[in-house]
Amino acid sequence: MSSNSDPNYERYADMDFGDAKPVSSVPALAKLQAEHGNKSRITMRVDNTTLAAFKARAEMSGTSYQTLMNEALRQFVQGLTLADVVRETIRKEMQHT
Repeated sequence: MSSNSDPNYERYADMDFGDAKPVSSVPALAKLQAEHGNKSRITMRVDNTTLAAFKARAEMSGTSYQTLMNEALRQFVQGLTLADVVRETIRKEMQHT
């Protein structure tokens, strides 16, 4: 974690997590993660311009860039095109009015 990537860096910078246990070794946390997680932690390389675009959109929408990237990947896997997403968004917005 670096100070330029997390606004809470200073708050936790001096804390020592050397003795921290993994979630899997704390039964209550492992249960919560199993119930609510349904996600896998991965490491992947992304073009800087792509990452910057997702971070900018996340900042504008008040969400995290990881959430936006996950949604984009989900739409791709489901075979949704941009036109499908736009249509669905318009339908939802029309229902709200």
